[in-house]
Amino acid sequence: MRIFEKLPSLTQKQKKIALITGGTFLLLLIIGLVVALSVRTRMLDEAMAKVENTLRSRYHIDFNVEAYSFTGLTTVTLQDIEVVPKQRDTLAKIERMAVSVRLFPLLFGDVKIGNLILQNADVTLLKRDSTSNYDFLFKRDTKDTTVQVEENIESNYASLIDGVIKQVFFKIPRNMELENFQLSYQDDSVHQRIRLPEAVMDGGDFETSLFLNDHDAQWNLSGRVNPDKQQLRIEVSAEEKNVELPFLRGKFGLRVSFDKIMFDLAQVKRVTKDSLTLAGGWSFDNLRVHHRRLSDEEVVLPEAIGEGQLNIGKTAIEIDPASKIRVKEFEFQPYIKYIPKPDKMVSLSIHTGKFEAKKLFDAMPQGLFETLDGIEVEGKIAYDLDFSINLAEPDSLLFNSKVDDKELKIVKWGEADISQLNTAFTYNAYEDTIRMREIVVGPQNPKFTPLNQVASILKKTVLNTEDPYFYQHKGFEEEAFKLSIATNVKERAFKRGASTITMQLVKNVFLNRNKTMMRKFEEILLVWLMETSGQVSKDRMFEVYLNVIEWGKNVYGIHEASAYYFGKTPAQLNIGESLFLSSIIPRPKTGLSSFDYTGNLKPWVKRHFNTYGYIMNKLGQLQDEQVPEAYGFYGVVLEPGLRPPRPKGLIDTTFNEIDPEQEAIMQEMERDEARRRSLLEKLFGKEEPEE
Repeated sequence: MRIFEKLPSLTQKQKKIALITGGTFLLLLIIGLVVALSVRTRMLDEAMAKVENTLRSRYHIDFNVEAYSFTGLTTVTLQDIEVVPKQRDTLAKIERMAVSVRLFPLLFGDVKIGNLILQNADVTLLKRDSTSNYDFLFKRDTKDTTVQVEENIESNYASLIDGVIKQVFFKIPRNMELENFQLSYQDDSVHQRIRLPEAVMDGGDFETSLFLNDHDAQWNLSGRVNPDKQQLRIEVSAEEKNVELPFLRGKFGLRVSFDKIMFDLAQVKRVTKDSLTLAGGWSFDNLRVHHRRLSDEEVVLPEAIGEGQLNIGKTAIEIDPASKIRVKEFEFQPYIKYIPKPDKMVSLSIHTGKFEAKKLFDAMPQGLFETLDGIEVEGKIAYDLDFSINLAEPDSLLFNSKVDDKELKIVKWGEADISQLNTAFTYNAYEDTIRMREIVVGPQNPKFTPLNQVASILKKTVLNTEDPYFYQHKGFEEEAFKLSIATNVKERAFKRGASTITMQLVKNVFLNRNKTMMRKFEEILLVWLMETSGQVSKDRMFEVYLNVIEWGKNVYGIHEASAYYFGKTPAQLNIGESLFLSSIIPRPKTGLSSFDYTGNLKPWVKRHFNTYGYIMNKLGQLQDEQVPEAYGFYGVVLEPGLRPPRPKGLIDTTFNEIDPEQEAIMQEMERDEARRRSLLEKLFGKEEPEE
């Protein structure tokens, strides 16, 4: 009051001018408001007509509204809405929708939703054969193709994602009332619906429940959204245990359930127009996942927490190196970077530093790796991985994997007791998933062949073809991994593995034959532990390997293979017979197809002899061996009872015809060319053996 008392009093003339000015402004405001109110109906009509025309011309959708009008200063109410794609079933029906726009942001050109009311809304997704009422969502707009191409050339991912985030949050209301909302999906095999009987958002806070079908399952949702600060936190919890998420099993054979999942987008920070960061976290309790390609049994992850930051630049997206993932007490910081253009490039690195090995094994879900159940370890380990690949040039990939496990000690083995390899044990021979028979691996079995009773040339050929560095590496051959990854990226399919003899041994003796991702991880873990423990010597591993692997249909072990094909003992094998046996290890059931009706090898097998005979000769491994012409190719003769019948009408004694089975084998051998060339180049440079 004292401040106003100090102001000089207005003269009569000044008061008159102020009154006239204020009155004029108020009058103009009233006139503007009247004009706006008088034309807003026309503007609404024009907007509705534009929406209808756009949907009809661009997406072939009829958008029908029974009635619409303003029911407040900024609120538009629509009655009996129907969305029907052309010559398709009705996509959506809404009895009443009222939406208002916030005035203050509108002054700055931002259209932000203030309030939303939705009553009796039904969205139905239908697919019959290959036709659906929602396929328009996946059709690209053919208009402005040139503009789109130009924009894609100079893509700015930070700007693009920033724009998407803004649009999403602009459309989220501060206050919302939903009543009887239903989303259903139906195709030839699945019919499910999600119901939302009631949902209320008050000032950004929300809490509601979702129901599957009538009441097959219930999920409770709660959280808070702040559209202005672009923050979102949501928690979803299942009312009952082991309730599967809908649609996934029927469509993808995937079963997923959880007790609770949390997602928190805490901050969206715009550093520059070319730099955007998203910070937040996630967590889950008792996540259960099952898919036949993933694991035989259900994978249960009791708890996990992630927190960190996603960095988005003009041309790249990365998970910030400071981001963390914690499973129980095991914590690590993965770094991932993705550059989409001009070539797709992916980088991944993990550097754990020293940590207690027990934390890693305690973090593994019970039953995920059955052979490790019950294992006890001591000591600290560290793991470092640096991987990057240009998908357009896969041969240039970087792959460095290193484990510091000098302090690791196996206190007690789990279900897979690696130490049993040092004694006689029973091996279950399988053909795919069918158990063929039991084989005793030890002196009790008259067919068991100690390593010192196997011809030295057989041992050399098998090592060269299957694992040249078996006695040098610790279970894994890094170059083989790199070659495998590069080949599979080129082929865009899994065409090549990187199995060492240790890996093949573990797979045969301790694991089932189901080809899942988790079984492969389990194999890698067991190989690492076996090699690190040092409890089984390399010679013993090789000995067991030669006595258990398959060499033909129901032919197991080198003793049976030698007798089956050549009527010999393993000690009597010569170089040609050894090279043949080594050639069929990757494809044991195709061994007989290598021979013609005379019992001699077909010409196309000679390439294997030339390649690996040449390698052994260059390495000085044949100095104490008898080496006939073509490394013994012409001296290999199959047992008479196994030879195929003489082809009808054949006069020429040279049989060079290639049958379909042989052609398939040759194609498979051609895919091995990358490994062959890589091995030769590594050993001798660019030098090639004579054909």
